[in-house]
Amino acid sequence: MDVTNLSSEEDIRKEKVRKLKEEKVVVYAEKFDRTHTLLEAKSLNDGEKVRVCGRITFRRIMGKLSFFAIEDLCAKLQVSIGRNEVDEEKYAFFKTMIDTGDFIGVEGELYTTHTGERTVRTASFELLSKAISPLPEKFHGLTNLDQRYRERAMDLVSNDESKRVFLARSKFLAFLRKFLCDSGFMEVETPILQSAVCGASAKPFFTKHNALNKICNLRIAPETYLKQVIAGGFDRVFEVAKCFRNEGMDPSHLQEFTMVEWYASYWNFEDNIKFFTRFIREAIKTVANENMTLTFKGHEIDFSKDFERINYTQTLNKILGFNILDFTDVGEFKKKVVATKLFSMNDFEGCKTVGGVIDLVYKRKIRENIVQPTVLFNYPACLVPLARRNDKDERLIDMFQVLVCGDEMCKAYSELVDPIIQRKTLEEQSLARLQGDDEAMELDEDFLRAMEHGMPPISGLGFGVDRLMCLLTGQESVRDVVLFPLMK
Repeated sequence: MDVTNLSSEEDIRKEKVRKLKEEKVVVYAEKFDRTHTLLEAKSLNDGEKVRVCGRITFRRIMGKLSFFAIEDLCAKLQVSIGRNEVDEEKYAFFKTMIDTGDFIGVEGELYTTHTGERTVRTASFELLSKAISPLPEKFHGLTNLDQRYRERAMDLVSNDESKRVFLARSKFLAFLRKFLCDSGFMEVETPILQSAVCGASAKPFFTKHNALNKICNLRIAPETYLKQVIAGGFDRVFEVAKCFRNEGMDPSHLQEFTMVEWYASYWNFEDNIKFFTRFIREAIKTVANENMTLTFKGHEIDFSKDFERINYTQTLNKILGFNILDFTDVGEFKKKVVATKLFSMNDFEGCKTVGGVIDLVYKRKIRENIVQPTVLFNYPACLVPLARRNDKDERLIDMFQVLVCGDEMCKAYSELVDPIIQRKTLEEQSLARLQGDDEAMELDEDFLRAMEHGMPPISGLGFGVDRLMCLLTGQESVRDVVLFPLMK
């Protein structure tokens, strides 16, 4: 085939496809019956016959004997092809019409070369799919981050680190479901299209449901629906939930993300601290490292030791020099904080509630200093309207978070199941929403009716899978652990 006048590699490959189709060669096969994956084939003895397939990632064409490598998700295998095994026409076809990037099926016999390389000696082969664009150079791969996210398929082919990360994510999700099911939890599914913005403090996405002529929001959290399932008699439930929050992007936040929430009847937040500690340690053993240490953001993180505990409210009181629980008016609270000279009034320009001011102080003065796994507990009630009030001081909630390197890995609390208090807190949220707080929750009557019929004591926990995968795989951006992050 004469391709000397064609201008580019892609043009050459397209011309090969045209020529093959003209000659009635099947360029894109229907199927291939393989006997072994490449990993399985590499473990067999010399002399065993196999039918294997994969993408060609390397070719070395010589006179009467050539070598190439095929890859699948888990392994790479060398293949030899020569004039002593296939006829002259078939060998010429391989040399002129087969390129890197093509998928090929090979039938042959396993042997080991003098350099110790496990190899299949080709008896016959089939073109399974022709690549009309060349692969990225294997050594460099896709080095531009934007290109890696937009062309994830090629990133996975050329970048072993990306392949490792997403294999780890798949392994983690399989572990997660087994761990929770073995612990008595049942997986359920709740709606993504919802009628009320509830379950977390976040700015939602909205969409129009044409058939119902109704504006719906995309789920920001599955919490209120999962609690309704508990009210319906399910003892322990969990969901792997796609959630959507119309907020800013940074290395630890995306607008579309995967959240896991679980709820256990008759637990309190201390039970969840113990359970999550066991869960995260087992996840590390399964996915990352048996010795319980991970490298994250330049730090060696040790999960084998007891997690440090920090009393959230007491620590903030000590930093500010007064009791933050004494304030309910946001203007008065801002003035009191600014009087400490730790902040200016401009720092709180976007804070519309006491809880918003408290959260900003925490992020600036506590969160950024935490490196090793740490449990924060004893939060002000104004921060989470769905959490149970403490029996000794109703201004506090029985809640905790686990932080690593300043990242919040989970949030959990003893759940509020008092319908009277819950209605009051959601009415306060609705009022705040009317006053311009676009992250406040709405009144969810279906949720409240379920609660009014009775809920057992509950503790629930939620975490972002993407952020946790950054920790488990040593990545610093959630875009590196999401296959297809949304781009401009």
